[in-house]
Amino acid sequence: MWAGKRIGIGFLCLLLAFAAAAQQKTKAQLQKERQENLQKIKEVEKILDETNVQKKSTLGELNALNQRISIQEKLIQSFRSELALLDREIATNNGFILALQEDLNKLREEYASMLFAAQKANNSATRLAFLFSADSFDQLLMRLRYMRQYAKMRKIQVNAIQQVQAELGVQVKQIEARRSEKNVLLTQELDENNNLNELRKKQNTVVKNLEKQEKSLRTDLENTKKALAVLDKRINDIIREEMERTARETNRDRTTVTTALSNSFEENKSKFPWPVSGFVSQKFGRQNHPVLKGIIIQNDGVNIQTKENEKVKSIFEGEVRYIAVIPPFGNSVIISHGEYFTVYAGLKEVYVKKGQQVKTNQEIGQVLSNADGISELRFQIRKSTTALDPQLWLRN
Repeated sequence: MWAGKRIGIGFLCLLLAFAAAAQQKTKAQLQKERQENLQKIKEVEKILDETNVQKKSTLGELNALNQRISIQEKLIQSFRSELALLDREIATNNGFILALQEDLNKLREEYASMLFAAQKANNSATRLAFLFSADSFDQLLMRLRYMRQYAKMRKIQVNAIQQVQAELGVQVKQIEARRSEKNVLLTQELDENNNLNELRKKQNTVVKNLEKQEKSLRTDLENTKKALAVLDKRINDIIREEMERTARETNRDRTTVTTALSNSFEENKSKFPWPVSGFVSQKFGRQNHPVLKGIIIQNDGVNIQTKENEKVKSIFEGEVRYIAVIPPFGNSVIISHGEYFTVYAGLKEVYVKKGQQVKTNQEIGQVLSNADGISELRFQIRKSTTALDPQLWLRN
C-alpha cells in the first residue's frame, strides 16, 4: 500500500516536471517577444523624435505614432499572455499542493494506525504469545518475518511522509515566487496601458492638426504623384532598355548568367534582408490616405521610415543599372538581378556607380531626410515591368 503511494507521488512529480518544462519554453518565448517589442519601441521612439524637429504635425509623425501604438498593443498582449501563463502555473501549483496535502494526511493517518498497533504489540509477553501460538514452526517463522516487515514498513512510511512534506515545501515556495512575479507583471501592464492611452491621445491630436492642413496636404500629394510618375517612367524605360539589350545579345554565357541570377532571386523569396532598418510607413498597392478622406493612394512598392542618415543596402547581388536625381526623392538607384529589378529612391548620397556589380547587404547610399525631419526610403521590387509587393519578398 505504502509502496503504491510512493509510486503515485513520484508519477505526479514526473508529470509536473514535464508540464513545467513545456510551460517554461512558452514563458521563454513570451519573454523574448516582450524584449523584441521593447527594442522596436526604442527604434520607433528615435524615429518619432526626429519627426518633431519642426514642432509641427506631419504625416511622418502620424506614421511613426501609428507604428508605435501597434507595437505598444503587441507589448501589452505579451504581458497578458505571460499573466495567463502564470495563472495556469499557479492553478497547477494549487492543485498539486492540495493533492500532496491529501496524501500527507492519509500517510499520517496510516502511520498513526501502525504506531498504535506497534505500541500494543510492544509488550514482550504479547509478542511471545503471538509467536508461540503458531500452529507450526513454519507459521512461527512467517509471523516473525511479518513482525520484521511491519517494522520496516513503519520506517518506509516515515520516509514517505518526509518526502511529501519536502515536496509540499517546494511547491509552496514556487507558488509564492509566481505570485510575486505576477504582481510585478500586473504593475508593468498597468504602466504600459497608461502609455498606450497617452499615445492614442497624441495620435488624435496629430490627426486633428493634419486635418487643418488639408490644403497643404493635397498640394504635397499632387507634387508627390507627379514626381512618382517621373520615377515610374524612368524605371520602366530602364527596364525596357535592359530587356531589349538582352534580346539583342546572343552571348550564351551572359544569358546563362542572367537566368541563373533570376532563378536565385526567386529562390530567396521571403528571405531577403531589409534595405534599411525602420518600419513600413506605406504599404504596397491601393490604400486610403491616412488623413484625407476619399483619397486613394497607389504605391508600387513600400515606403520604409527610418532614422536620419541611415545606410541603405542592396538586398541581393546584381548590377547597378541607373542612378539619377528626381526631386523631391533625391537620388534613385536601380539594380538589376536578371529579370528582377530593385529600386531604391530617397537617397541623400550614393556610394555606387552605374555598371558596378554589388553584393547582398552592400551599402549603396544614405537615406535622405526632408525638411520635416522625416527619413523615408521608397523601395520597389519588379519582375520586368510588373511591380511586386516587397513585403512578400523581404524577411518577416
